[in-house]
Amino acid sequence: MASLTSHAHKAADNPWLERLTRAGLVAYGVLHVLFAWLILRIAFGTAPADGDQSGALHHLATKPYGAALIVLLVIGLVAMTIWQIFEAAIGHRGERGRHRVYERVASAGRAAFYTYLAWTGIKVLRGKNKSSADLQEQASQDLMVSGGGRLAVAAIGVLVAAIGVGLAIYGLTKKFEKHLLTSRMTAHVRRVVRRLGEVGYSAKGGAYAVAGALLVLAAVTYDPDKARGLDAALRAMADQTYGSWLLAATALGIAAYGLFSVVQARYRKV
Repeated sequence: MASLTSHAHKAADNPWLERLTRAGLVAYGVLHVLFAWLILRIAFGTAPADGDQSGALHHLATKPYGAALIVLLVIGLVAMTIWQIFEAAIGHRGERGRHRVYERVASAGRAAFYTYLAWTGIKVLRGKNKSSADLQEQASQDLMVSGGGRLAVAAIGVLVAAIGVGLAIYGLTKKFEKHLLTSRMTAHVRRVVRRLGEVGYSAKGGAYAVAGALLVLAAVTYDPDKARGLDAALRAMADQTYGSWLLAATALGIAAYGLFSVVQARYRKV
């Protein structure tokens, strides 16, 4: 067992995996900036695609060199998935007790999410036009045929909302700093990174919390249209009084998260 752990640590410390992971963090940040741009277009009624990461990838695919950029993004996401699998398997260095368990569970969740995004990118490259929002709506509709299925959709909604609240708390309490090489930052850079993390995680968490609440509402009212994930959450915001301004603020927050991810490419402990 000790030998397996030793081999896992050695594999995790592979310099090529580190380089690809850091490149993936840059690509992940760029994806969020594209997502923010899409949110702005939803705010002003000109969005050509669904308001989620899938929509951002579909939009990118229509641009010159878009396919090449998606290939690079997928490679980076695969590297990030492998990195998080190692983190889930062997734990974060320096973590002890229940914090170590929590971090390993969080790493497993991130690995699953990066895998989902990588697979979404592959589907876009293969010309699959059905968006994640459409798939989520169809899956929810199929589940809600029975009472047990509606309960499952509601439970998923509660989980998504809890993740959103957790992301917001994670940002507001600046927990992200423990994963950064802050000793390598100047005081000014550290202040900027702290603000980007606070705003970015809070905006992303808020969007997921609304998406989760809408999933619960979809189950209660049997309305699959509300079960479209982030796309439904953003369009629900747009329908509110001052919705355009609310979406604009969300877009700035998501863009801040994107910039934070790019900064992580240099300062993240990998």
